Amino acid sequence: MRLLTLALVLPLLAAPGSGGAAQPAPSPDLLADGPRRVMIQRMMTSPTTLSLMAEAEVNEAPDTLRLSAGVVTDAVTAEAAMAANAARMTAVIGALKAAGAQPADIQTSNLSLSPQYRYAQGQSPQLTGYQARNSVSVRTKKLGDAGRLIDALVKAGANDVNGPAFSVADPEAALNRARAAAVARARARADVYAAATGLAVKRIISISEPGSEPPTPVLRPMMARMAADAAEATPVEPGELTLAVRVNVTFELDEKKP
Repeated sequence: MRLLTLALVLPLLAAPGSGGAAQPAPSPDLLADGPRRVMIQRMMTSPTTLSLMAEAEVNEAPDTLRLSAGVVTDAVTAEAAMAANAARMTAVIGALKAAGAQPADIQTSNLSLSPQYRYAQGQSPQLTGYQARNSVSVRTKKLGDAGRLIDALVKAGANDVNGPAFSVADPEAALNRARAAAVARARARADVYAAATGLAVKRIISISEPGSEPPTPVLRPMMARMAADAAEATPVEPGELTLAVRVNVTFELDEKKP
């Protein structure tokens, strides 16, 4: 409800009398300075509104694949661990490029060197050597070659492979279809609520979309193939992705027109 307040100032009129006749005492509702303020309030009705949340999903075939490939090496010294790792990782990156991956699509994602200890009860930890890790993330649109790419990486020396993760490079068109479906679903629900209360939907007051994003598949660890030179490539199925949108819509309701 909105509150409209008007202030009406009434002047204090002198009581009629003759000459020096005493004036009557002011009424208690008159202020000491003379004028009296009268507050007039009028209640005004706000529009009837209805707020709803609706979701919609669309399925889209992925067009981009991303996976992580790396090398883990162990040696007695840090230098030896890093040297062995560098040699094998150079071969892995070479295999990626030979398979058609562009330099812009290959990015180092992890590089680490850590000491390794042996633990025994009642004894201090004993240094046994060092472990070096180096991983790259690779992106490709050749989904049909994913299996052969993974096999080539393992054959080149990769022993830490994660993925693949599928995505849509430009999901906006698919998300727009989901947005339109979500708004239509919200409107249909609004019509149901309005009819149940003897009203009708007049217009949409506001629409908001709280952070709708396409799903990002989680990279899942994958065992390195022991027989990378087998006749059949590692099977990889892209399937479909589900993209979801959620909208909050506020409607104004009005009396039904005859």
